[in-house]
Amino acid sequence: MSGRTDSDTQDGIRTDAIEAHDTDDDTDIDSTDDMPRPDCDDADADGDSGEDEYAGEDARQARWTAAGTGALLTLAGLAAALLRLTGPAPALVPAAYALGAAVCALAALLGSRGRTRRALWLLIAGVMVMAVGDQLD
Repeated sequence: MSGRTDSDTQDGIRTDAIEAHDTDDDTDIDSTDDMPRPDCDDADADGDSGEDEYAGEDARQARWTAAGTGALLTLAGLAAALLRLTGPAPALVPAAYALGAAVCALAALLGSRGRTRRALWLLIAGVMVMAVGDQLD
């Protein structure tokens, strides 16, 4: 068992393929039955219909989540900056909270426009800046 096919079999396959190709020459190239069409709806057969059905809803939910989280963190950062400003903390502490709040506000704006991945990274950066302000206190 060398894995090589018989030469007679290969010639038969080659001849059958040539004959099949010759008989299809007078038909249109798009009318072949064995080729899948891109406009076919095979989503139900593959089980992919659920992914496409909820794609718009997932994007909308991600935008709302990014915008809401950004707005909430912005308000928290501004409130912390105002509280630290009235207390005996150094001036760098409320500035760090205000800068973190500004970064979170930018993240909320980007999140509402659909740039949720960038908004996530900006939210992380804004919270980190606020954490630095907390460590300076």
